[in-house]
Amino acid sequence: MNVPIGDGGETVFKDQSVLEMVAFKDMWGKQTDSYLHMMFERLALMNDLLNENGSICVHCDWHASHHLKILLSEIFGVENFRNEIVWWYYNKMQGNVGQFAANHDVILWFSKTKNFFFEPIREQREKPKQQQKRVWDPATKSLKQATDDAGNLIYYTETERTLDDVWRIPYLMPADLTENLKYNTQKPIELIGRIIDALCPDNGLVFDGFCGSGTTLAASDGLRAQRVGDNKKEFYYTSSRRWIGADLGRFSIHTTRKRMIELQRQLHDNGRPYRAFDVYNLGRYERQWWQKEALKGADNEHRKVVLSFYKAEELPNPSQYLHGRKGRALVYVDGIDSLLTQDEVRAIAKAAREAGAKEAHCLSWDFEMDLRLVCHEVEASEGVQMKLIPIPREIMEKNRTSPPPFLEVAVLEAEPINRKDGSVDIKLTKFLPSLAEVPSKELEALRERTLKSGFDFIDFWAVDFDYQDGQPFEHHWQDYRTRKDRSLKTTSDEGFKKYPKPGKYTACVKVVDVFGCDTSITVDVKV
Repeated sequence: MNVPIGDGGETVFKDQSVLEMVAFKDMWGKQTDSYLHMMFERLALMNDLLNENGSICVHCDWHASHHLKILLSEIFGVENFRNEIVWWYYNKMQGNVGQFAANHDVILWFSKTKNFFFEPIREQREKPKQQQKRVWDPATKSLKQATDDAGNLIYYTETERTLDDVWRIPYLMPADLTENLKYNTQKPIELIGRIIDALCPDNGLVFDGFCGSGTTLAASDGLRAQRVGDNKKEFYYTSSRRWIGADLGRFSIHTTRKRMIELQRQLHDNGRPYRAFDVYNLGRYERQWWQKEALKGADNEHRKVVLSFYKAEELPNPSQYLHGRKGRALVYVDGIDSLLTQDEVRAIAKAAREAGAKEAHCLSWDFEMDLRLVCHEVEASEGVQMKLIPIPREIMEKNRTSPPPFLEVAVLEAEPINRKDGSVDIKLTKFLPSLAEVPSKELEALRERTLKSGFDFIDFWAVDFDYQDGQPFEHHWQDYRTRKDRSLKTTSDEGFKKYPKPGKYTACVKVVDVFGCDTSITVDVKV
């Protein structure tokens, strides 16, 4: 995809991450067969997790709807098939030649059991309609036409209708600035809102395992849309549900996070309480699987593989903190399930100095916060240049032989600003993104640009002014670029934070770059 950078209209091409690439191969490597195998496993898991009065809705187009209906019937039971809802979008441009235009998708609704939750939905008619009134006849145990005392049929004016299984909802057009986030698979909030209102009780739990741009989560938080004519719509808010979203793509998670933070602002402006949420990275299971399958759980084998891809030679007598050599630098490879810590960095620098090296490379899957600041400290005290390098996921690909690029972690620096009125702001002073998500052919040009204008690569940043180690990050203040407004502040709003009393505090700064990668540091604040 082309990702926008900076304040103007410039973009940079983003490749698939290896996780997205492998997932796509798993889903479509053998075309329909592999796709249905992938879906069968996930639908079976959903059946296990689903509440006894819960439902599942699967959206698909004409390519796979007939296949998926068979899978769902097998897993959930034919008797639990409820509806095949037709989403008719009458405004999508079609290039059909020699056949009717394909202007609808299908939503397959199955329940877990016969005791499912369902709330019928009423919608406004395009124009009022005269209806015959009907009443229950106890004698025949059926409905009959109602009459007045003179035997005349009774009519009434109906302005609403009960929703049936054909939903006329416009497609999200690219020019739609009210809702469209330019995420290819994004659904209209009106579509998802109907499903949630009908099938999930208030305070129920909604799960979307392919959450994309976060429409299901936004609808679960209460956002709704209704059309005012064919070309306009208005947004409103209703009762919320609890939600969980999951996706393999970093860009999806980042798009969803920005969307949900913006929605919290809108809800708060409409008198609703702020609902905090957490973002979890569950990717470590991938490495554990690789370790179990390919490396038989051995850290020594893991280090050999990493060193070979890094094109570093193994030391004949490796120590606890030194495992290889690349040119004039000594190399440390962290364990497969480890997090590189500050204490390890200090120990690596000391071991490298004692071995006579002037440079040390630290390769790891994950890094503790503030490691870059510790590197500055040990470089001054030990005289050893330190490089922090994430191990690329590409080395886990089956039959991988060519080495992927090993790129340094992002650099983030910030400082507190103490105002005369006692308030404290946080100012970003430096940011250099990691370019691991960028195709090799664009690396050199972007390396030069990051040195000049690294802030152009920041898409979102936030501050937790009262950060506690081990506690979830609280978004006390944030700023981010949107499709409409590409500008970005580099200092938090003046006067935003006032601490209750003098003392030492810790603020945490989190930056998400345009590729969806997180970088965090802590900042010491003295009041």
